[in-house]
Amino acid sequence: MVPGEENQLVPKEAPLDHTSDKSLLDANFEPGKKNFLHLTDKDGEQPQILLEDSSAGDDSAHDRFIGPLPREGSVGSTSDYVSQNYSYSSILNKSETGYVGLVNQAMTCYLNSLLQTLFMTPEFRNALYKWEFEESEEDPVTSIPYQLQRLFVLLQTSKKRAIETTDVTRSFGWDSSEAWQQHDVQELCRVMFDALEQKWKQTEQADLINELYQGKLKDYVRCLECGYEGWRIDTYLDIPLVIRPYGSSQAFASVEEALHAFIQPEILDGPNQYFCERCKKKCDARKGLRFLHFPYLLTLQLKRFDFDYTTMHRIKLNDRMTFPEELDMSTFIDVEDEKSPQTESCTDSGAENEGSCHSDQMSNDFSNDDGVDEGICLESNSGTEKISKPGLEKNSLIYELFSVMVHSGSAAGGHYYACIKSFSDEQWYSFNDQHVSRITQEDIKKTHGGSSGSRGYYSSAFASSTNAYMLIYRLKDPARNAKFLEVDEYPEHIKNLVQRERELEEQEKRQREIERNTCKIKLFCLHPVKQVMMENKLEVHKDKALKEAVEMAYKMMDLEEVIPLDCCRLVKYDEFHDYLERSYEGEEDTPMGLLLGGVKSTYMFDLLLETRKPDQVFQSYKPGEVMVKVHVVDLKAESVAAPVTVRAYLNQTVTEFKQLISKAIHLPAETMRIVLERCYNDLRLLTVPSKTLKAEGFFRSNKVFVESSETLDYQMAFTDSHLWKLLDRHANTIRLFVLLPEQSPGSYSKRTAGQKAGGDSGNVDDDCERVKGPVGSLKSVEAILEESTEKLKSLSLQQQQDGDNGDSSKSTETSDFENIESPLNERDSSASVDNREFEQHIQTSDPENFQSEERSDSDVNNDRSTSSVDSDILSSSHSSDTLCNADNAQIPLANGLDSHSITSSRRTKANEGKKETWDTAEEDSGTDSEYDESGKSRGEIQYMYFKAEPYAADEGSGEGHKWLMVHVDKRITLAAFKQHLEPFVGVLSSHFKVFRVYASNQEFESVRLNETLSSFSDDNKITIRLGRALKKGEYRVKVYQLLVNEQEPCKFLLDAVFAKGMTVRQSKEELIPQLREQCGLELSIDRFRLRKKTWKNPGTVFLDYHIYEEDINISSNWEVFLEVLDGVEKMKSMSQLAVLSRRWRPSEMKLDPFQEVVLESSSVDELREKLSEISGIPLEDIEFAKGRGTFPCDISVLDIHQDLDWNPKVSTLNVWPLYICDDGAVIFYRDKTEELMELTDEQRNELMKKESSRLQKTGHRVTYSPRKEKALKIYLDGAPNKDLTQD
Repeated sequence: MVPGEENQLVPKEAPLDHTSDKSLLDANFEPGKKNFLHLTDKDGEQPQILLEDSSAGDDSAHDRFIGPLPREGSVGSTSDYVSQNYSYSSILNKSETGYVGLVNQAMTCYLNSLLQTLFMTPEFRNALYKWEFEESEEDPVTSIPYQLQRLFVLLQTSKKRAIETTDVTRSFGWDSSEAWQQHDVQELCRVMFDALEQKWKQTEQADLINELYQGKLKDYVRCLECGYEGWRIDTYLDIPLVIRPYGSSQAFASVEEALHAFIQPEILDGPNQYFCERCKKKCDARKGLRFLHFPYLLTLQLKRFDFDYTTMHRIKLNDRMTFPEELDMSTFIDVEDEKSPQTESCTDSGAENEGSCHSDQMSNDFSNDDGVDEGICLESNSGTEKISKPGLEKNSLIYELFSVMVHSGSAAGGHYYACIKSFSDEQWYSFNDQHVSRITQEDIKKTHGGSSGSRGYYSSAFASSTNAYMLIYRLKDPARNAKFLEVDEYPEHIKNLVQRERELEEQEKRQREIERNTCKIKLFCLHPVKQVMMENKLEVHKDKALKEAVEMAYKMMDLEEVIPLDCCRLVKYDEFHDYLERSYEGEEDTPMGLLLGGVKSTYMFDLLLETRKPDQVFQSYKPGEVMVKVHVVDLKAESVAAPVTVRAYLNQTVTEFKQLISKAIHLPAETMRIVLERCYNDLRLLTVPSKTLKAEGFFRSNKVFVESSETLDYQMAFTDSHLWKLLDRHANTIRLFVLLPEQSPGSYSKRTAGQKAGGDSGNVDDDCERVKGPVGSLKSVEAILEESTEKLKSLSLQQQQDGDNGDSSKSTETSDFENIESPLNERDSSASVDNREFEQHIQTSDPENFQSEERSDSDVNNDRSTSSVDSDILSSSHSSDTLCNADNAQIPLANGLDSHSITSSRRTKANEGKKETWDTAEEDSGTDSEYDESGKSRGEIQYMYFKAEPYAADEGSGEGHKWLMVHVDKRITLAAFKQHLEPFVGVLSSHFKVFRVYASNQEFESVRLNETLSSFSDDNKITIRLGRALKKGEYRVKVYQLLVNEQEPCKFLLDAVFAKGMTVRQSKEELIPQLREQCGLELSIDRFRLRKKTWKNPGTVFLDYHIYEEDINISSNWEVFLEVLDGVEKMKSMSQLAVLSRRWRPSEMKLDPFQEVVLESSSVDELREKLSEISGIPLEDIEFAKGRGTFPCDISVLDIHQDLDWNPKVSTLNVWPLYICDDGAVIFYRDKTEELMELTDEQRNELMKKESSRLQKTGHRVTYSPRKEKALKIYLDGAPNKDLTQD
């Protein structure tokens, strides 16, 4: 620690000696001022915490990182390990306890608890260390004992706070999904022990699990009449103790009480009498268990998880059950000599007897899934377990508690941790995943469960959910009690393993040190050729000099072949504001750590790799300057030039700023007008010479427009000036790409015009005249476009050559308003006349001719016209400003503007009464008031710009397609936009539709004519499709055919238009010719019906006299079923009910086709009568059930007989559980006297395959079953065998 002064990077004084007796004043601390301390690494080591009780060895202080000091009184508090709010660095420093934690992968706390318990068991750890791994025989990745060995070595020698368990779980054959499955710790213990036994076969450790954990008991039945006793020997690895007896509300108070209950015999009497082989009859008997042998390590499972038959849910029993620190098991042992040979030991079949205690029975009580095997997955399991000889326990059986595995939570889920007593210092520790802390006996008592009753009203709800679940005791036997192996006692292979792991950890530590000293910051670079902003992340060591960082960035951005290294430099950059904060002149050798302010997780700024041309000089950027992009506006040419960057100070006045700009762009300051664009559409003229830039609203990065001419425009009010109009247009013009239809438009116009009826024909002719001459004389859009293509090519080529010779290091806005030098400019005046003449022909006629398009095919993202204005309103364009009029003549505009010089303008008084070249955006008189803009005056008319020209699209767009590139003011309405497209599409706007193209080429129709294009942004794509647009009150409807007995019952036919007030019969009449032409369906009006469609479900049958919007609600995105009838329509009234019935034939294991049943009421009796009538089944033998799910309610024939709710006890169909209130419900029915076919296993398997294939094709599940718990398995071959047929 060294004292230093503010803004001083290098301290003046020598380091402070923490053992010195000097006062702070003597150490040059200044009173009354800020004194800064610079904390540095001492002798290359990291800063450390000095603890009073720190000891040497594994927990050496120099490996600790700085962190919060332990709170006062924290020792012994369980709250130390409950909190999960730890930083990454906390994993790196070892706990003050000297023990290492385990990282929770996600939900592997149960695994961590068991692993720590095994690690803290001396006999298990020592035996594991003695086993030697042979790499030539097995892959280390899949070897469970080897990975446990490695884990134990790391737990004993690592200097980290916690280590990962991923290598161990990988050896189990688990993938990452297993980390998200919580299992029972007792189940894991059993499965892992079985796996170790399999792996240790034919080794010294082959019988280790049995020697340490296996006990024996006798399962007996004694006849109460003759005294004959039948029995067998069972082995166990743990003893399951009931918390609360079945049917009782009172729990056992202690483990001892539960153990007595475990061996308490029961009387078999009444219907449960036992058949005595000696008495040769059923007699009363006593059945029970007797312990014959207790293992060295006694495991007790407290069965806290139970099943509540009232709620049919699993529950957790949080009752209090005490357990002693020392447990005397001598009172539970059976001292009788064993009289049966070992061959009578328990078998699988014997284990099925009630009250038996075979180890397989003591698995997880909730894994009742018969379809999934639990435990170890082996290719083959041959042979039976070898049972060690039982011995009499006549010596002392005092057991000491050393591990309590605690569960906190409910039966649905929770958290495991372990409280373990170390046999080294007799101290209790809590191992809670990453956190290890000391605890006391009081903390152990808190795990007994129940509530203390002294913590307030809510105490039991919280305190009782954390309680002991598994207890492990060790026999107190000085002759057998082992101590942990010391380092010098390690076998040679363990010493080598320790050395390897230590080297790996040191390597990780060095890598972390490098990471800790690496600055990671965003890097940007505007490519000098492509003019594209590139982004990357620069990772540079804090001691690397700036020039080295420049070289790294230069290579990272792949500029070696583009530009020399000396033409690049790094500058401080604010990407959000596009602001260059400062440059680093003269600091090429300064370390990056000092320039960036140290190593940080995030920086409040970025770096820009700036480039220059060889003949240019880098500009100096000083802190405190603001960046201004200056666009020069030419009123005469109506152009806006590419930006020139100028740096200024916020305290400069407007006058000083004008002088600065004058020097940069060589324009006179006296007549200069400066307009600041503070945000979108916010233009501010700087008129007060003495005002500072800060007062005018300048910020870090700014954009201004500058105009300096001798015209009288500056004398006008700013909002009425030519400058304002030009800038306003500049801000609102967007570029769109329009795909025109392939179909020849001329013939289509004739056809649609000819089909119009009565009074509408006059309007069509008027509209056609407005476009240019009669419809028949219209030339196709292909002709219009092709004649202008050649001239455009030459202009584009010249423009491209000019661009290639220009400055290659322009900013992203370089292309805004560049003048295009072209011979066409010589014809500006005549072009202006022609241009006005052309636009005169496409003026908006009577707005009443355009009706509101209210509905679209989809309500998803419908036109998105209500979204906020896109911020991306600028684009780059180098196209010619050329129009094509109806006479196919190429017309250059009077100016040389590109896309962003084309913007909107208000009509001035001088232009009143003249025919304008701008389109009106008046609201359509036929639109709904819902869409009208409130408060807008009809007299306030805006004129919007529109320009279209051919565009050569990518090759993938197809040969027959024609594209337009359209520049348009986005404040134009959709109605006006469609009018402008009429000459290019070749038909009236009422005869084509506009579709906006979104991501993934999804198209949605834009239909609201009076809404603007404000939701569109630059380079959006639009597709034009021929077809009649909707009028007010019309709806586009998708018509599907209902085919009830087909594999795919829903088939799309066509799009139709239904109108408000139209009857169903009228819509059917209009559908008939369309069905004939488009679908090849020849139907008479009385042989098909329309009905409601809800997804794939058929609903209400629409009767011919029903009226849309009165009897039938209709909306956008509406879909309807068309159903072809076999005979005359039976549905005549809304009181009738049409259901679809299907007969199930259990004797044949098949379903008949659907048949419609029309009911006059909702009576169940009538339904039975109708079903009896169509099937011939006697009325009293009819049974029916409602189908489940989506039409056609498919179900496997293997499940239908028992899975459906057959013969519901109801009298009407519209009540629970049927709820049949509308047409289209599916009813299955059967003859109850018909017997179910008996299938052989082969037939059943064959039928199951067929049903599975059939139902998968229709998208239905084979069977329904609740979510099954995933069984815990350890795979000995390292990976599970994927069973593709398993559900």
